[in-house]
Amino acid sequence: MKKIDTKIKLAFIYSPCKTLTPNYFFTTSYHFFMHALKRNPLLSVTYFPVNGTFDALDLKDKFDAILLFENRCHCVPEEIKNLKKVNIPVITRVGDLHNIKKYDAGEFHERFNITAYFGYQHEKNFYQYYPKNYDYGVVLYGLEPSLYYEEKSFSERISDKILNTGAVGNTKFLSKIFNKINNPENALHHYKLRTLCNKLPYVDYTPTLQHEFIGDKYPLLLQKYCASIAATTVNYTAKYFEIPAAGCLTFMEVNDQNGADKLGFIDNENSIFINEKNYQKRFRDYLETKDDPKWESIAKSGREHALKNLTNDNAINSLIELIQKIS
Repeated sequence: MKKIDTKIKLAFIYSPCKTLTPNYFFTTSYHFFMHALKRNPLLSVTYFPVNGTFDALDLKDKFDAILLFENRCHCVPEEIKNLKKVNIPVITRVGDLHNIKKYDAGEFHERFNITAYFGYQHEKNFYQYYPKNYDYGVVLYGLEPSLYYEEKSFSERISDKILNTGAVGNTKFLSKIFNKINNPENALHHYKLRTLCNKLPYVDYTPTLQHEFIGDKYPLLLQKYCASIAATTVNYTAKYFEIPAAGCLTFMEVNDQNGADKLGFIDNENSIFINEKNYQKRFRDYLETKDDPKWESIAKSGREHALKNLTNDNAINSLIELIQKIS
């Protein structure tokens, strides 16, 4: 194992792209890569914006690890030459797991000499798609704490509706048949319960991009409501961090597949667990007693848990552990 000095010297090689700017419709990656990395006292990060080709020989004996944005050619240079000659481990974020079928992840793995992967997806899901001999570390990135420091009072929020945001599936019969055959990894497959919630009259649904609260403004939308839904069928997403951090009572889908039980939330203590069988009852329990102070107490505990354990700064610590493991 190569010895690493107190400060890990990290080279972030990337191709400038809209995803890594504050103007993109979601800024989770921007804050993690462009801000949180620089805040950690154990890291010395050098940024290498590249259009075209980069020669890794320029890094030889100067860095402990190379970081790439993602394991496909998005925000990644077209070519990084001589990676196998510099003896520096290469770490990359993993994108949506099901995209391994759309992009040639195996070819990328070889071409960029990947040593290890990281992402917020839990290990069980990662290895459903990727070979068991790939190194992988769970890094729960996405929650930028500075966006959540100011909290709107619970009593000033909308309490008789429950907020639902994000992509949903198409429930029309012909669409379901078509997707089952031609596009099994469709939105309904990934967001079935979130989609079902939209049929309820007391659920306010806000589609992605069809409102002003995009990017860094998303917490302002969440703070309009006392309660909001985090529901993903296959794997938890950043909503499981963002919604409680905004001080919302979080109705959180927890099932045998999505790994949400690994996030440290406790039913009826800092969140409300829901599934396809009980979600309507749990919504009604809240709406029929919405003035009960216990709901605010649960929301407050969820906020404290998220801001203590699930921020980008916690994620960087996990990334450092992965670097130390493979170096």
